[in-house]
Amino acid sequence: MASLAMIKHPAAIVALALLTALPARAETKGPVTDDNGVVEIPEGEPLMIGSFLALTGADAALGIDARRGIEIALDRVGATYKGHPIEISFEDETCSPEGGQTAATRLASNDQLVAILGPSCSGAARAGVPILWQHKFPVVGVGPTSPTLTDPARGPDFVGFVRVSFNDNATGKFAASYALKGAKTAATLHDGSTYGQQIVRTFEAEFKAQGGTIVAEEAVGPTDTDLRPVLTRIGTKKPDLLFAPLYVAAGAYLVRQREEVDGLKNTKLLATDPIMAPAFMTAAGKAAVDVKMVGIDFRPETLGPAYQKFVETYKSKYGEAPIAGFHAYGYDALGVLMAAIDKVAVEKDGELFIGRDALNKAIHATAGYEGLTGKLTCDHLGDCASPVYAVWQFTSGDAASYSLGTNPKRVD
Repeated sequence: MASLAMIKHPAAIVALALLTALPARAETKGPVTDDNGVVEIPEGEPLMIGSFLALTGADAALGIDARRGIEIALDRVGATYKGHPIEISFEDETCSPEGGQTAATRLASNDQLVAILGPSCSGAARAGVPILWQHKFPVVGVGPTSPTLTDPARGPDFVGFVRVSFNDNATGKFAASYALKGAKTAATLHDGSTYGQQIVRTFEAEFKAQGGTIVAEEAVGPTDTDLRPVLTRIGTKKPDLLFAPLYVAAGAYLVRQREEVDGLKNTKLLATDPIMAPAFMTAAGKAAVDVKMVGIDFRPETLGPAYQKFVETYKSKYGEAPIAGFHAYGYDALGVLMAAIDKVAVEKDGELFIGRDALNKAIHATAGYEGLTGKLTCDHLGDCASPVYAVWQFTSGDAASYSLGTNPKRVD
């Protein structure tokens, strides 16, 4: 039978994976019985973890930054657990539903994986997490922030999902409150992604609840390159502020083309952290200057000495400062997972036995975990973070000058 690495068409990958990796069943291996199956790791063999992140394309900085955080966390534990080397298998989810489906299907074909870290993007999570849970892999989300992933009505496909990243219900409310400091009217623009639609809806509701008026609700396609028609429509409403949570490519077209629309000359722009990356500055050039974004407050003085030490390690290991805002989530995701494994793994005669249901419950029971991003406690729906937000602003369009704290700098 052909290996997954030899097959390029996503549909063929899905079909082969379904044939080679049936959903787990209750079973007993060694001293462990578990309703979702047991991972048996022979003496000297690796403890294997899967990960799917956005590693290529315009939004690759999101995933590469998170991967580096995971790798630093792996170094911290010596890349071993109770004598077993820890190996992490990375797949590329391309920050898209299609990529999430393909990456998750590849991972699901390996029943020796204990759990999964990722993805970076909410669309990839919506497509990939159900595939992974069908095979009873617990998933610790690194970057997906859509409220639907942990909503009470999210459905049984997400029972195995938690995230150490934040929930955009909180992000949208913070963005609206900030916007109202200088705007009475606002327009919104999203790219049709799970992430974009959800955070815009939250922003609109909060903006109106606090007395503001939404004068335009527009959308573009994620691959659109000419945003002038939609920007012109928005410009006819002359909003005080445009809230546009776009990814890198669409975000760059927005900031370059809005300058051509007379109706937007007095409209302030508020974006979000997916564009907080050198790739956006490269694409936007000088138009990136003064663009404001809502994101996590990653200042060392906010996150404390452990984060300061982490940043120095990052610089030493990769030769540059963090390239996006997801490194600490990668670090915390592996930390939360390893703490849960330590609660449920059973050793016998040099072998390790890990029950998948027990592991999922242990992850969800995370409480008071001291992470880089703060103290993490997971609720029953899978939200673990307690974020502190900030507003950042680019001070230069030179991608080489990217550095959290100076470019972009915190302005609120």
